[in-house]
Amino acid sequence: MEYSLALILLFFVVAIIAGWVDAIAGGGGLVTIPVMLAAGVPPAAAIATNKLGGVAGTFSASWHFIRTGQIDFRTSAIMIPTTFLGALLGGYLLNRINSEFLTFIIPVLLIGFALYFLFSPGIGELDKKTIIPVSLFAGLPAPLIGFYDGFFGPGTGTFFCLALVLLLGYNLVKSTANAKLLNFSSNLAALIYFISSGSILWQVGIAMLLGQFIGGYLGARMIVKNGKKLIKIIMTIMAFAISAKIMLAR
Repeated sequence: MEYSLALILLFFVVAIIAGWVDAIAGGGGLVTIPVMLAAGVPPAAAIATNKLGGVAGTFSASWHFIRTGQIDFRTSAIMIPTTFLGALLGGYLLNRINSEFLTFIIPVLLIGFALYFLFSPGIGELDKKTIIPVSLFAGLPAPLIGFYDGFFGPGTGTFFCLALVLLLGYNLVKSTANAKLLNFSSNLAALIYFISSGSILWQVGIAMLLGQFIGGYLGARMIVKNGKKLIKIIMTIMAFAISAKIMLAR
């Protein structure tokens, strides 16, 4: 399929916005996929092509967080391969197991987590005592959430962020930064699957990649400057938006 220059520029601008949203709270696909569908991109191709932008955005945000000291890469590196493998397994089982049951569970969890973040003023303010060692987090929560991202996906950033706050005692900025790195890993696994299946529209995908790379960098910079309050607001909005989308799509 061929797309006009005007549409390619639209995809690029929309991807910048999506990358910004995704860096702060996740859910950038709520911005990009409806625009692609409205432009006539087939649904399967829209989902696959969106992963190309998602990888670029999460990589850009993660790189900025590493450079500004929000991520201890030596610690996070333990979680990356298990998250990646979990996402690969989730992608493999995507067309083999019915995921419809998750459309009832995930909205409830996301809304519950959003309200918990919103009405717990002290949560994520400071680093706290670690509940479990990083090695155990890498062996269980990381691959489980990675599997979820490969198998279903919506709200992955929220689940990573909450797990890092509650189990590893990270503050909210640090947990968001590390969640982005792990989300990059799970996005990369899904992207490899979509590339191998030939599902990506590269003309659209390159525009999305460049746009989300820029948006991810801008969102990461804003988090470092404005911190926890911005994360809570955007994360709450996106959690409700994702939940609404899932419920309306039943």
